[in-house]
Amino acid sequence: MSQTSPVAPGASGAPAPSSRRWWTLVTVALAQLMVVLDSTVVNIALPSAQADLGFSDGARQWIVTAYSLAFGSLLLLGGRLSDLMGRKRTFIIGLIGFAGASALGGAATSFGMLVGARALQGAFGALLAPTALAVLTTTFTIPKERARAFGVFGAIAGAGGAVGLLLGGILTEQFNWRWNLYINVFIAIIGIIGAAMFVTSVKRTGPRPKLDIPGTVLVSGALFSLVYGFSNAETEGWDSPLTWGFLTAAGLLLIAFVLWQRRAAHPLLPLSIILDRNRGAAYSSVLIAGVGMFGIFLFVTYYLQTTLGYTPIQTGLSFLPMIAMLVLAAQLSTNIFVPRFGPKLMVPLGMILAGSGMVYLTHLGVHSTYAADVLPPLLILGFGMGTIMPASIQTATLGVDRRFAGVASAMVNTSQQVGGSIGTALLNTLAATAAADYLASHVPPTAAVAADAAVHSYAVAYWWGAGFFAFGAVLAALLFRRRNQGLSLANANTPAAGTPDIAPEPVVAH
Repeated sequence: MSQTSPVAPGASGAPAPSSRRWWTLVTVALAQLMVVLDSTVVNIALPSAQADLGFSDGARQWIVTAYSLAFGSLLLLGGRLSDLMGRKRTFIIGLIGFAGASALGGAATSFGMLVGARALQGAFGALLAPTALAVLTTTFTIPKERARAFGVFGAIAGAGGAVGLLLGGILTEQFNWRWNLYINVFIAIIGIIGAAMFVTSVKRTGPRPKLDIPGTVLVSGALFSLVYGFSNAETEGWDSPLTWGFLTAAGLLLIAFVLWQRRAAHPLLPLSIILDRNRGAAYSSVLIAGVGMFGIFLFVTYYLQTTLGYTPIQTGLSFLPMIAMLVLAAQLSTNIFVPRFGPKLMVPLGMILAGSGMVYLTHLGVHSTYAADVLPPLLILGFGMGTIMPASIQTATLGVDRRFAGVASAMVNTSQQVGGSIGTALLNTLAATAAADYLASHVPPTAAVAADAAVHSYAVAYWWGAGFFAFGAVLAALLFRRRNQGLSLANANTPAAGTPDIAPEPVVAH
């Protein structure tokens, strides 16, 4: 592919950057934080909500699953709607809907009402998350500033889960479980005001593009089946007919979706977006990082609370050093290392660091201490994730035809969501099997043996997590292009008639 030269800001076809762009970043970051933390903030509140509303242990999973199913299955549709409706309008609609769904969930008087509110949150989150990233992609056009903005965004994407654990603990202990949902209303109000003031909106000219209805139905069904299949595997096991039935349906629907996209007049997801080597590598890296990231939060949280006896707030505070390291690594990576070395070196390095942190965690025991045994691997993991996420997210949206910036951004969120579903289901199943085998070989099952079995099961999950990161390092090293090989930029600098928002972003080859 030919290498594309940078376009100077303010040159023909590219407007000068808005002076309000940093406030746009703050607005987008708030929205992204709200969506990401909501996947974990409710987890800590579940026991209190269950006691208040009186639902069973078996039904409890649906409070989490309803959100992830709606969010995961509608992401590509949400991204395409932002392309068709305009970023600013879609962003504000997403914020209003998310706030309304959160208020409904906080006021829930029954289990069904809470599950319905969580599903609505997921649906509006699927509209909001890709739009937020698309706004960022089309707002920051100067390469250095773009790197800085994506560093912030990538840090939030990586740290949001840990922030959710801390916030959930504080709100549950100091107020009650309902405030884990009400808090979104206040965040959304700030976001709506910021979007109205700072997000740029330009009227569309020319005919309105059409929505690919068959493609939307196929991919939404595929993603729903995929997320539900893994969620069912976590609770019912891999031998459940529902698990394999939905995972098989997901595979068939994805094949049908790809075949349809090859012949659709207005494809939902042009295959050139994901078939580009750099973007394919970026999406794969986000997915693998999602597997490991959810494993970290899940099992380290279990370990701190059940083995070391930490409270929810103490558990959340324990992740703060990891978040700080993640933010530091994200800024160093995007501002210094990625421009100099490219994602081909930095993403595999981040994978190796994260995998090393996972291996370090396997040494935790019943009598380990936080400062000596838990903190060092969390710092290593934070630095690794901060190296992976911003570089991958920036590469995943670089050079995309701006008509499809929303759906390309949605693929980032889809990759992370699918990775999280795989990580939660697969690692939890492996850990449960390891715990059962340990108890079976150590009789009688005393309290000490049960504690050892739990720690052993976590170690098995960490080893598998390390394996995922090792695979990710090899895959990223093979797929990412070298810095002197231009990114495939089909039509990147050729705006189509009728495209919304602003002119195409300048393209900088890696």
